[in-house]
Amino acid sequence: GLVLDGRTLSTIFQGGLEEKLLELARHCRSVLCCRSTPLQKSMVVKLVRRQLKAMTLSIGDGANDVSMIQAADVGIGISGQEGMQAVMASDFAISRFKHLKKLLLVHGHWCYARLAKMVIYFFYKNVCYVNLLFWYQFFCGFSGSTMLDYWQMIFFNLFFTSVPPLLFGALDKDVSAETLLRLPELYRNGQ
Repeated sequence: GLVLDGRTLSTIFQGGLEEKLLELARHCRSVLCCRSTPLQKSMVVKLVRRQLKAMTLSIGDGANDVSMIQAADVGIGISGQEGMQAVMASDFAISRFKHLKKLLLVHGHWCYARLAKMVIYFFYKNVCYVNLLFWYQFFCGFSGSTMLDYWQMIFFNLFFTSVPPLLFGALDKDVSAETLLRLPELYRNGQ
């Protein structure tokens, strides 16, 4: 890990040493900015996103972290003593830092698996629907007549677009939470 304070960050940004910082950050798994201004924090996140083309995660607990949280791909706000500004600006909110492990490893894995299955499901649903209309045009001699009533089309899309995501969201858990916490390497399988 790399820990940077505000004085070091101001020297880096004023001296044009961003490339050196990125070269050092490439060899680190995480970069922590402490005792720095909100602008410096967001500049570091934007620099990493722009230059390294990496996905960024920002975690903050106060109003001084809002710009950093908004600059990141995923922002996590921790509700605590410094108020709720970080929580209001974040994508996800947790009450304590210790819940971050479960949020990333368990809920992140489940969300990734559910989204991957739902993308395939929506392609399947649309291919079935378009195939039905395509072959019907051969039957009716390409007259342009519709096979389904307008209301049937609405209910088809409503039923097949709303019910499966609700069921997947509530019931689909391919691996238990305990197993995911015990074996963090399972997170990479989906990728």
